[in-house]
Amino acid sequence: MTDNLKLGLQFGYWTAATRSARDLVAAATEAEDIGFDSIWTGESWSSDAFSPLAAVAAATNRVKLCTGIAQIAARTPTSMAMHALTLDGLSDGRACVGIGVSGPQVVEGWYGRPFAKPLARTREYIEIMRSVLAREVPVSNDGPHYPLPYRGEGGTNLGKPLRSITHPLRSDVPILLGAEGPKNVTLAAEIADGWLPLYYSPYRPEVYEANLTKAKPGFEVAVNVFVGVNDNIEEALWPVKATLGFYIGGMGAKTKNFHTELMARMGYEEEAHKIQDLFFAGKRDEAILAVPDAFADEISLVGPPARIAERIEAWRKTPVTTMLVGGVDSATMRLLADLVS
Repeated sequence: MTDNLKLGLQFGYWTAATRSARDLVAAATEAEDIGFDSIWTGESWSSDAFSPLAAVAAATNRVKLCTGIAQIAARTPTSMAMHALTLDGLSDGRACVGIGVSGPQVVEGWYGRPFAKPLARTREYIEIMRSVLAREVPVSNDGPHYPLPYRGEGGTNLGKPLRSITHPLRSDVPILLGAEGPKNVTLAAEIADGWLPLYYSPYRPEVYEANLTKAKPGFEVAVNVFVGVNDNIEEALWPVKATLGFYIGGMGAKTKNFHTELMARMGYEEEAHKIQDLFFAGKRDEAILAVPDAFADEISLVGPPARIAERIEAWRKTPVTTMLVGGVDSATMRLLADLVS
């Protein structure tokens, strides 16, 4: 049960074609004025997640500045910690770092790194980040994924453990973990300060309930929720279905797509595989049409204001602490702020 449901504005990926830095700053300051709790950015094979937040930091005073999600293959754990402590210092302690492993297509195709053993890599990664931010001792690590100092083939054997020159403003910058698979969600509850699910249905709490038993008090759960104010529910669901069709159908390999697997675990196994089959057959429009309205509806908030108000109550009964919304106008932001207050 969530006592105080918060709102976050999701920028997602920055693209020069859709938003300038001034646009981002204007949207962030408006969200702050309306009462939103946080601003979020993402990355894939696209813009990076930290730079837009640095721009927003200078123009805002209160909102948290969060990556959701910064990919661990893009940076070593010490580099991720450097980004975190820099953003936290620039914003007077408002940084929040959401990280995730992404998938094999991106990790190996874009970053040129192996995807193997994502759970073990993530655990090691967060341990190093926390060591950097604590700044208690020079950072070293004996693990197989991120050895510090490096003593492997091709090295000089001259490396030594180092401590950050910059004193972090906070040693406990929140680290949230993006996770979809049951084991990864369990890991998030065990070692992270919060969890970023891709999809969450307030009507199916049993999907993740057992995986969150180790979550500590104050554990954050921040989930992207599409919001569309529209009397025509079928029309309002179309953008949700379009996104689901792409992610479930093609955001991953045919044999390894975490989004497809998640939809199957949420009770739509047959539909998930049909969407994927259509997408890989080149029938993208049909793949979108194959997304069940029921599934799109239960992970989003669409309809007239009265319906949205009614359905928000279901979210209050879940572990979700922050609803992340993107692409909404001022009127919708104000409506949501009124409804969750």
